Amino acid sequence: MISRFLFPMLSTALGLSLPPLARTADAPAGVVFDWFEYSGRDAIFAVPLPPGSYRNPVLAGFYPDPSICRVGDDYYLVNSTFAYFPGIPIFHSRDLAHWQQLGHVLDRASQLKLDGLGVSRGVFAPAISHHDGVFYVINTLVDAGGNFFVTAKNPAGPWSDPVWLREIDGIDPSFFFDDDGHAYIVNNGPPPDGKRLYEGHAAIWLQEFDVAAQNLVGPRAIIVNGGVDPTKHPKWIEGPHLFKKGGWYYLICAEGGTEENHSEVVFRSRTVWGPWLPGPRNPILTQRTLPGTRPDPVTNTGHADFVVTPDGAWWAVFLGCRPYEGPHFNTGRETFMLPVTWTDDGWPVILPPGQSVPYVLPAPRTKHDGILQEVTENAESNAVSKAVSSASSACSCENKTPVPLTGNFTWRDEFDGLALAPLWLMLRTPHETWWRTGGGQNGLQITPRMETLSGTGNPSFLGRRLQHSRFEAKTSLMPPAATGVSAGLVAFQNETHHYFLGVRRSGGELEIFLERANGHAPETIARAAALPAERIELRLTGDGRMLAFAFRSGVRDWQTLVPDADATVLSTQTAGGFIGAMIGLHARLEP
Repeated sequence: MISRFLFPMLSTALGLSLPPLARTADAPAGVVFDWFEYSGRDAIFAVPLPPGSYRNPVLAGFYPDPSICRVGDDYYLVNSTFAYFPGIPIFHSRDLAHWQQLGHVLDRASQLKLDGLGVSRGVFAPAISHHDGVFYVINTLVDAGGNFFVTAKNPAGPWSDPVWLREIDGIDPSFFFDDDGHAYIVNNGPPPDGKRLYEGHAAIWLQEFDVAAQNLVGPRAIIVNGGVDPTKHPKWIEGPHLFKKGGWYYLICAEGGTEENHSEVVFRSRTVWGPWLPGPRNPILTQRTLPGTRPDPVTNTGHADFVVTPDGAWWAVFLGCRPYEGPHFNTGRETFMLPVTWTDDGWPVILPPGQSVPYVLPAPRTKHDGILQEVTENAESNAVSKAVSSASSACSCENKTPVPLTGNFTWRDEFDGLALAPLWLMLRTPHETWWRTGGGQNGLQITPRMETLSGTGNPSFLGRRLQHSRFEAKTSLMPPAATGVSAGLVAFQNETHHYFLGVRRSGGELEIFLERANGHAPETIARAAALPAERIELRLTGDGRMLAFAFRSGVRDWQTLVPDADATVLSTQTAGGFIGAMIGLHARLEP
């Protein structure tokens, strides 16, 4: 029964495992946000979805490095979160095309130490597996401890504390449970003797894993050195996954780096230790040979994982990007899905050379096809989806209107539950509870603190993923009562690239300001006086490379503060790193 996997534990709700909100007598009161609303209107998503079809990306926005497994009729998927907390969202589906978040794998401060990390460090490339009634998620915590895994009997949690694998260096570990009772961990690591022959030279390593003892045993060995063709100096072989079919062991890996040369390649062997033969049609997925002028391109494709349906069909999830102009994209690396075909000589192909990743295609056939149209219509609805902020907010058994994860939609959070909705993230691990939901009244209260968006701590900031290039985000808040406090709406890419549309008191008057960080210290680029009001509304709209910032005080119409800010500030190409942009709420004490 699906219901036994869809009862999220209370630990998936932010804040329940942390100390209660406390405020000293001389500290400023928390800033109250009444609601937050996000709308996305990308042209590519406006194309009608035919019955029995699904839409790519299946997870829009910053959902990179997907990994997937199936247990019976249920599918589970996880993604990287880097320096965001809670870490590793976990999703459930019964048809592969429509997903719903169960919670997070790393939702306790004791599991995830992100202090002092840059936003593109931390949780890299988790891989999910299921063996003998136990779920495993293994990943690398970059710059903060290395490789580890956690386990759970229920994918909704609770998940165990980390079991560290000190023997492994490198990144991107993945479990393989063989049908002969043996288990292995495969991962990216340094080349032989640690000697790089060229920039990007890496290797794929293998070692046996003792399931009972929960540790690695026996020798470690390199099974792929460099990549498909070492004479061509292949770069950054990584993201390995092992599986077995028809008496062959198969190894799929990403190759070429995470940008335009990204690809997926395949090897096979009669034994798990090799020798490993590269496929004759590599890469089995890439978009790097296609013209950049093609309409609505999907770029940077790679880092795939495979899953097999109960009827024997093979599917791949992988990451890709949707640029809005040239190479620029603000939505990060997203999760796409395509069917896998097999050649007559036994090799998998995700997408033949020269073909573009399609946005709409026939959905997987499952025994649940009778509900597919109903789910599709719900996912494509443009009606406002009110968040149910409770411990079971991601659970279909109680949340009658799931949070949309792709397509065009409007989503609104009234903050009227006991906890935050699971799509809200914060920067790095919190060590105090500076947020509080209304529980039916008073909205969301955020305590302003000295930590800023430009630092490497845990600022008073809650963000949700930007999922569209054409979007609108709005909020209503009670203006800070004290001087020295600012609060408002943030568009965040990283510590050195973000916008902050805020309200503060200056000389006893309310002031609206726009602060921009563009590779250097944040600077205020616009100011305007606001009429006294119990509530201030702030609005951010985006359309490709253009952002507009506006505010409304009292009953007055919207006033534009800046009509033409540069959206490429929020792009990976400008800011660097591996994440997508976040839109959210922030309160701080003025420096």
